[in-house]
Amino acid sequence: RFGYGVEILHDVHERIPPILGVWFAKEVEKYQLFFLEDLFSPEDNDYFRMVREQTSTPIAMGELWNSPHEVIPMIKDRLIDFIRIHMSQIGGITPARKIAAMGELFSVRTAWHGPGDTSPVGHAANMMLNLNTHNFGIQEAAIAGERTREMFPGMPELRDGMMWSNGKPGLGIDIDEDMAAKFPFTEREFGGAWDTVRRADGSMVKP
Repeated sequence: RFGYGVEILHDVHERIPPILGVWFAKEVEKYQLFFLEDLFSPEDNDYFRMVREQTSTPIAMGELWNSPHEVIPMIKDRLIDFIRIHMSQIGGITPARKIAAMGELFSVRTAWHGPGDTSPVGHAANMMLNLNTHNFGIQEAAIAGERTREMFPGMPELRDGMMWSNGKPGLGIDIDEDMAAKFPFTEREFGGAWDTVRRADGSMVKP
């Protein structure tokens, strides 16, 4: 038993029907989550209003959003508490910085998408923006292996539960292109980097 001294973040990955998402957000309220992530697919954003009306569970969303116009209504109407956009998917550092600034006006914090398939350059970009964002919330990060750190000198370090910048100008990271050429990307089914997730009937689950 950890009590409430450990922050819990849960990612639904849009894998349950929307009406169950509303129920689930209510059910986990008693556990005082740090946030509940990706309850609905972007096309089901209207369900977030139902969640907000029925529970105080903090909501994070955004890694599947591709345009600032998907983000703006969610921030303006205070339907989310954390912005989870993937920086390169939303258009890069500049659009992400503008979205973060808008979030600050509505007390929405950042939690940039940073899983294992984000490159070290992407993690460095997240880090740079975090250091310049007043409404920074939390940062997802992946622990890099020895070869990755060798290939990308200057990448942010993870120590004692925190991410540390190297203090260099810009993103502060480089790439050993000769070494990278020895590890080409391996194509997988449907062109993705992740294994396909399927339901019991064989249908594919997104993302």
